[in-house]
Amino acid sequence: MGQVNDLLNAKSVLSWDARVMMPRGGAETRAKQVATLSVLARDTLVADETRRLLDAAQAEIQSKDADSVEATVCAQVREALDYHDRIPAELIRRRTEMGSIGQEIWAEARAKDDFAMFAPLLADTVALNREMAEHIGYAEHPYDALMYRFEPGETVASLQPLFGRLREALRPLLQTVMSRTAPDVEFLRRPFPVDEQLAFGRTMAQRLGYDLDRGRLDTTVHPFEVSFTRNDVRITSRTNENWMPMCLFGCLHEAGHALYEQNCDPAFTRTPLATDLVGLYAVAGVSFGAHESQSRLFENHVGRSRAFWEANFGTARDAFPEQLADVDAEAFWRGVNRVAPGLIRVEADELSYDFHIMLRVDIEAGLIDGSLKVEDLPEIWNARIRQDLGLEVPNNRMGVLQDVHWSSGQIGTFCNYTIGNVMAGQLYEAATKDADVAAGVAAADYGPLLGWMVKNVHQHGRRYERNELLRRATGRTLDPEPYIAQLTQKYSEIYGI
Repeated sequence: MGQVNDLLNAKSVLSWDARVMMPRGGAETRAKQVATLSVLARDTLVADETRRLLDAAQAEIQSKDADSVEATVCAQVREALDYHDRIPAELIRRRTEMGSIGQEIWAEARAKDDFAMFAPLLADTVALNREMAEHIGYAEHPYDALMYRFEPGETVASLQPLFGRLREALRPLLQTVMSRTAPDVEFLRRPFPVDEQLAFGRTMAQRLGYDLDRGRLDTTVHPFEVSFTRNDVRITSRTNENWMPMCLFGCLHEAGHALYEQNCDPAFTRTPLATDLVGLYAVAGVSFGAHESQSRLFENHVGRSRAFWEANFGTARDAFPEQLADVDAEAFWRGVNRVAPGLIRVEADELSYDFHIMLRVDIEAGLIDGSLKVEDLPEIWNARIRQDLGLEVPNNRMGVLQDVHWSSGQIGTFCNYTIGNVMAGQLYEAATKDADVAAGVAAADYGPLLGWMVKNVHQHGRRYERNELLRRATGRTLDPEPYIAQLTQKYSEIYGI
């Protein structure tokens, strides 16, 4: 399994380079290199020798407890083998080829605001994913099979009450907030030099606990985090000279992801407990939602809190003395939390963000079970945006064509973002019940909070499934109430509700 991990990490290095350093002319050959490593990793995993070694390992540990590290490793390798045995190689080839051409078609269709150009590819993508779902298998809904790779155990049935509760609580709060006077944000649009933004973002990431001896910060078009084992975990952000929060909160968000990877138990390095063998990703987190919980927790619950800016605004003013000369910590905190529902998911504020996610999950589930048709998506999309956010969508480029996911053949991952938000609220509530953690957050000492997360989340890597991880950390499975309470308290305070 160490060899599989090495191949996946080598692939990740090439992917990082492609998104950060590679000249544009290298794209075609780089795609082949990444594909070669992906196939080699999968072939190594499903090889006869792997099966022989797994059988021998399981025979060797028969007397051990089922919850032991050894038993868990063996069970996860067996699960991965069973999964990949169900997916025909021809289906993998077709999916890979479709994804390689799909992004070019999508990019042109989006630029031309031409959904009809993209619709045939999307229809083929939906058909291929339906076929994949049948091979993977499911108990109730075909979309459940597609979510399995990203959020194991999550189903359409389990998401419905969660989404229903979020809509019930957040829609009236959002409507009330939008009826009040919004905080001033014009000072955030002043010219902030790019180099100074990156330096400040790096400082804030380090303050949360990001270890630059085992990481680095670079710029890219779309921020991401990637790890090549816990000892090399890199983050990226993007900058806008006239919108300072973009770089800052990109750094905090990706630092949250990085902390998960940097603090996985060293003993799990090059094992399945630090590698997703089903999706064949070099990711330690138990699910994409669990991983997202850490980015959301450190970006929003810490980085957008009043306590954070009361303690750290002096550092911000030192970094930008001219731009923030007439601004205080209170105004800064209110400004970076302004609610302004928009059409674009990746630019959404904290309070309206989940409506973007629930829309996409509902559409994907409907496409996979056949209750929605591809040609009807623009009308369905626009009606939901009007219903949820009170906005009119002027064109498909800012509506149904805005996300890249479908063009690459990827269906089933959107739920992770809302799962991450909910987990973040639940974990942060549990962590701050610890007096040392609460006192540390108030005093800009994030060591106790990070220590709590390492103990209860990070160190375990992929050892426990998501709800078991939550049970051990908080005493219960996924629960949206802490998240709802935190949003309600914060925005009631900011908007005088």
